[in-house]
Amino acid sequence: MKVAIHKSTIPETQMFVIKELEDKHFDPTWHSHSEYQLFVVLKGTGTRFIGDSIKSFRDTELVFTGADLPHLWRSDEAYFKRDNHLGIQGIVIYLQENFLGEHMMEKEEMLLLKKLFKKAARGLEFYGEKRDQVIELMKELIHMRGLESLIQLLKILDILAHSKEYHYISHTEYSGPFKENETDRMNKVYEYALANFRKRISLPELAEMLFMTPTSFSRYFTIKNNKPFSKFIAELRIKHACKLLIETDMPVSTISYECGFNTLSNFNKQFKEVMLKKPSEYKAEFTGL
Repeated sequence: MKVAIHKSTIPETQMFVIKELEDKHFDPTWHSHSEYQLFVVLKGTGTRFIGDSIKSFRDTELVFTGADLPHLWRSDEAYFKRDNHLGIQGIVIYLQENFLGEHMMEKEEMLLLKKLFKKAARGLEFYGEKRDQVIELMKELIHMRGLESLIQLLKILDILAHSKEYHYISHTEYSGPFKENETDRMNKVYEYALANFRKRISLPELAEMLFMTPTSFSRYFTIKNNKPFSKFIAELRIKHACKLLIETDMPVSTISYECGFNTLSNFNKQFKEVMLKKPSEYKAEFTGL
């Protein structure tokens, strides 16, 4: 597997970097980097991993992540199938906290922006009218250059800094970049989990892939992800169930087995623990049934 590299380095001649993404699928590599990242999904669906959070994603998702916060937008399996006609689109902005200069963030006028960067350490997902406004400004920014582009970026950051329409994503902050061998390990874990969560997970098999004992792997995963591996798999299954509840007419019993649960009662119990509501209530909330 290709090890994650530091892809988002900002050239010394630029204050920030903006990229328009258009491909068959989003980058399937779990990684982190020192830049702050503002990312909008314009087209595509899948599962998002940010810090210790797992959630399905779709069009118009707008997320701001802080430095060294690990993340992955994994497109649905259909996007990786040969001869499919699917595709993704998005816009990503990379910037450093001191992109305006070493001492600028200490000025009184930068107080709200400084608070925004601090909150981004856990990742922020925006919603509502402010999100829609920022997405349109990001689309315009793609075609701007020079001072005009910097002014546009400051408008975007000002809107986000004043917005109260956001949710924190990760329950914990992450500090310091991940080592290359850790990135490689976690990519193997994510790939194994995404390929096998619908069936019985073999912890000894996964641990052997990483040249670890099951006990040492469990300890390692809990430290790096702020949760036990068993809880991670349960959340992955539940978030996939949420997607099926919204997008299909499959009965709850069928969805429970499709997501890797052996019994309907266990599925209902774990679904309520994670989502704080019953599967039927979740479906009714999002489909208007």
